[in-house]
Amino acid sequence: MEYRVKDISLAPKGRLMVEWAERHMAVLRSIKESFSERQPLKGVKIAACMHVTKETAVLMLTLKAAGAEIALAASNPLSTQDPVAAYLASEGVSVFAWKGMTEREYFESIARAASIEPDITMDDGGDLTVMLHKLSIGEAKGLDYEVAKEIVPPDAYKRVVGGTEETTTGVIRLRALEREGKLLYPVIAVNDSMTKYMFDNRFGTGQSTLDGILRATNILLAGKNVVVAGYGWVGRGIAWRARGMGARVIVVEADPIKALEAYYEGFYVTDMREASKIGDVFITATGNRDVVREEHFLEMRDGAILANAGHFNVEISVEDLERISTSKRRINENVEEYTLRNGKKLYLLSEGRLVNLAAAEGHPSEVMDLSFGNQALAVHLLWKKKGKLKPKVYRLPAQLDRRIALIKLKSLGVRIERLTPKQVEYLRSWTA
Repeated sequence: MEYRVKDISLAPKGRLMVEWAERHMAVLRSIKESFSERQPLKGVKIAACMHVTKETAVLMLTLKAAGAEIALAASNPLSTQDPVAAYLASEGVSVFAWKGMTEREYFESIARAASIEPDITMDDGGDLTVMLHKLSIGEAKGLDYEVAKEIVPPDAYKRVVGGTEETTTGVIRLRALEREGKLLYPVIAVNDSMTKYMFDNRFGTGQSTLDGILRATNILLAGKNVVVAGYGWVGRGIAWRARGMGARVIVVEADPIKALEAYYEGFYVTDMREASKIGDVFITATGNRDVVREEHFLEMRDGAILANAGHFNVEISVEDLERISTSKRRINENVEEYTLRNGKKLYLLSEGRLVNLAAAEGHPSEVMDLSFGNQALAVHLLWKKKGKLKPKVYRLPAQLDRRIALIKLKSLGVRIERLTPKQVEYLRSWTA
């Protein structure tokens, strides 16, 4: 078994972290128990590109208990929990991840995972999937392709029966491939499951983003003007939790329906041009690029803080920030101070990368239990249906979504109502 981690001697610490997470992940424990008995993935090769956290480790070990062979790479250069990576390696998972990767090391690690010629891919952001697609057509563009062509067979995609995608950004990329007729194999958009986006995106990112900002800066949120760019499920989670901590929240949104929703939920809604003049803390959560850029930086208050909760580090234009700054210095591991040419100082957190994972520990285990329950069931479904699905983006079937919710409710000790036969019939009838 091949692996590359920062320090394998950290494995005992990682084991304790993973045990703690698993204790709070009842859905995955239930699935793991079932998988262990039946071994439905025996001999299946899985290449995964995901945040290497204690919660991800519970998912990987669940799939391993089902009989799968797994190669795991990080989906962000700064999000890996090194003790967890070491523990997974000690448990027989081929891990290629450590915190603080260079860009080349990041893509090399994804290529190492892909080089096992997987049956199933698991992605968080689409980098693994896109890499395999670039190789298939000999796309001579991008560092990912340049690195991968030296490591991964160009026809590695031919063995893949299907894939999964964890996050909004990755689903956007997959739908673009599907729209252009270039998607090579079926992919289940786990992000589109209700037990994922309504909980992970809203409750998980909402809490963990503020956790990352506070760990990095220790500022008082109460009384601050917090600008949240994007009012999707992630943005609304951040906005509601920032307001709950006493912040005055300003929402910047391009979609008129989402903007109207934010307005009627009591937030001040405006564009980034106006928000840049009054914000103290800026949090991006759009999935788009250059959301905060040069003209906004120059209008900001002295001391404004910039944080990103989107998957890729493109939402805050670091290129613009570098160009209009006369100097920069590192305040701590996750805070860089930029002095602009107008004399103002701005503070960028975690290099503009995912602040909740780079500066904190990511989502709480309880909410990732739902997301990764979806992932485990999606992998199982893909293998059961190998050769029967077209190269399209699919949602996980509603009954599996409901199964996850029911397991979680049972673990919480929550009872729900059961419809009587007459009630069921009434809801099915048009005659009433």
